[in-house]
Amino acid sequence: MKRSRINDIMAEADAMIRSHGFTLPPWAYWSPDDFKARKDEAAEVIRARNGWDITDYGAGRYDQMGLFLFTLRNGRLADLQRGGGMCYAEKLLISKQDQLSPMHTHVIKAEDIINRGGATLVVELYGSDDQGQFDATKGGTVMCDGLRRDFAPGEKLKLAPGESVTLMPGDWHAFWGEGGDVLIGEVSTVNDDETDNIFGEPIGRFSAIEEDVAPTHLLVSDYRRWLGA
Repeated sequence: MKRSRINDIMAEADAMIRSHGFTLPPWAYWSPDDFKARKDEAAEVIRARNGWDITDYGAGRYDQMGLFLFTLRNGRLADLQRGGGMCYAEKLLISKQDQLSPMHTHVIKAEDIINRGGATLVVELYGSDDQGQFDATKGGTVMCDGLRRDFAPGEKLKLAPGESVTLMPGDWHAFWGEGGDVLIGEVSTVNDDETDNIFGEPIGRFSAIEEDVAPTHLLVSDYRRWLGA
């Protein structure tokens, strides 16, 4: 993806988030130079990989297959493993109209996917085989706002604003906006986007970036190169 396109997506996403009554934390608006100057102060933000995240899954077709994310908070795997402490994470996502977030599941993370506003969020669901692999013949059961919902293989849940689905490890899912763009909330166990996204097809989680302009704000995938962290 071109950096200029990423900068534009950030501005559009910020406007949509604000239009639904949410405001990002102040450090979200730091410039790269701000982050460099304050990286010791922001060590926990950097460790947790909190911040801006925009992906086209390496396909180069963001409007057709991609996702905007902003990680607001993210706990520690060590806390999750010992069963106490900061075991949770929270994100805001934007799924544009007909923009596919492709079929995937997680090994560790359980998550609530919440339609926070906008159009309809469509979530396509499949179950797993006994080894946790994608199985086109398997359905399963999820909770929608705490209510049991059995699903057939390939069934498409349609979530209106305010509605949600709880997805457990092994629940294979893809999603997109129907009828317009959707602001999504994600509340989950500790999140590791580098190792805990298992895709149905061999695709990338993070995008290669063409540096045609300077970044407005750093992506989480920029932290190592720009901050050495």
